[in-house]
Amino acid sequence: MSQSIEVLNLRTQRDFQYVLKMETQMKGLKAKFRQIEDDRKTLMTKHFQELKEKMDELLPLIPVLEQYKTDAKLIIQFKEEIRNLSAVLTGIQEEIGAYDYEELHQRVLSLETRLRDCMKKLTCGKLMKITGPVTVKTSGTRFGAWMTDPLASEKNNRVWYMDSYTNNKIVREYKSIADFVSGAESRTYNLPFKWAGTNHVVYNGSLYFNKYQSNIIIKYSFDMGRVLAQRSLEYAGFHNVYPYTWGGFSDIDLMADEIGLWAVYATNQNAGNIVISQLNKDTLEVMKSWSTGYPKRSAGESFMICGTLYVTNSHLTGAKVYYSYSTKTSTYEYTDIPFHNQYFHISMLDYNARDRALYAWNNGHQVLFNVTLFHIIKTEDDT
Repeated sequence: MSQSIEVLNLRTQRDFQYVLKMETQMKGLKAKFRQIEDDRKTLMTKHFQELKEKMDELLPLIPVLEQYKTDAKLIIQFKEEIRNLSAVLTGIQEEIGAYDYEELHQRVLSLETRLRDCMKKLTCGKLMKITGPVTVKTSGTRFGAWMTDPLASEKNNRVWYMDSYTNNKIVREYKSIADFVSGAESRTYNLPFKWAGTNHVVYNGSLYFNKYQSNIIIKYSFDMGRVLAQRSLEYAGFHNVYPYTWGGFSDIDLMADEIGLWAVYATNQNAGNIVISQLNKDTLEVMKSWSTGYPKRSAGESFMICGTLYVTNSHLTGAKVYYSYSTKTSTYEYTDIPFHNQYFHISMLDYNARDRALYAWNNGHQVLFNVTLFHIIKTEDDT
């Protein structure tokens, strides 16, 4: 960069000197021209006309001269900025050279720890915006589910894939998103029962799903390859009694967030409106329930973020997050948070707390939405 600017500088200075000479000549001619105009009658008309034409030829050099002056100033500024940048780079190089690899590694680890401590001060947030989607893959039927484990370690990025909403027991596993996209399947699981709907969740290494034609919840361990627990969700409607708007046996929606494991469903006792239950992840017992006033059959999909249920008003184009219910305050509010339903039919929408993203199955496309949360910073005085 410095060499290029130096070449430009030399060229500009050369042209600048030339223009300065022309400027001097032009000023002399201008003075003579004025003298000629003062005593025009003493000169021949022909000579007067020649001088005037020469002056007209020189006049265009005036803006050129001004441009060269501007360029010269700009080059001086560039050279000064390069000197400053070079000094900064030299300082950085000297600082890096002062540490060996192990020392630098320890500094990075220390910084990472401090950043994690800062993240812990971010309390659970309120959903403000949904952006995307990003299409990860196009595969499978119109309906299905795909997910990662929000409690998995940073190095564990396994993806699970469950095509269709019924008449299937095969779960496909991929070691990473990249393998999922390329179709490099690492393992398959043949579940002991068929599942109902698309509202399954993987949480802490186990798959939680609704057993077909029942309100029974199954906990299946991938590592052990067997069912660890099963329990009936009391009074929960099933088999298209209280599904989402698209149907598909989506009566019972299992989900997880920063707080824990949840089941969202509807009961006759609550007049078909949504019930939220927090579940014990080991025994599947209902720890606490909240009855909302939002009809389950009018909901497109729903997901939990930080103990708040967010409900969309449709599974089709124009859908938006229309309603939210906070289990912390047992209060609800109507919202207006749009998101882009790119492929016109959403049959699965689930929040992943680790990725801070919504996983969706959109008409045979596996997509991701980013979420923007409003956070409150915890202080040392907060309990």
